[in-house]
Amino acid sequence: MTQERWHQHQLRVRYEETDQMGVVYHANYLTWFEIGRTELIRGLGYPYRRIEDKGHLLPVVEAEVKFKKPARYDDLVAIHTRVVEMTGVRLHFAYEIRKVSEEMTDLTIDSAAEPTGELLVTGTTRHVWVNPSWKPIRIEKEAPELWQLLSKYS
Repeated sequence: MTQERWHQHQLRVRYEETDQMGVVYHANYLTWFEIGRTELIRGLGYPYRRIEDKGHLLPVVEAEVKFKKPARYDDLVAIHTRVVEMTGVRLHFAYEIRKVSEEMTDLTIDSAAEPTGELLVTGTTRHVWVNPSWKPIRIEKEAPELWQLLSKYS
């Protein structure tokens, strides 16, 4: 990849996402990663529902999360998502969860710039394109328009 292109989606930490210590429960970051990649694809003009309506599935086959600092109730956080690597069968995303200031309230931002804000969590997910029978497919052949759009981020 010649240039890292990040997609940003913001959300506010809800009380239900925190644990007894008042910090975001660790499993919620995987949900936030899903929100990040879904919104990245939606931002390309290809809602995730369309992918599944065409019988294309993208299960997670590997996930990694590294915790730097906790997010807390009512924090405004940005989910930064980018495509790290893409083949016809596999897709690899990277994520950064950052606490952002109240002045930065754009809900969705496309940017080639480095993410800003206080780094809280980093992570990656790896996926494989499959059909409803869970057999691998080549997305560039099955959905060339989606392949073209995702290529903007790889």
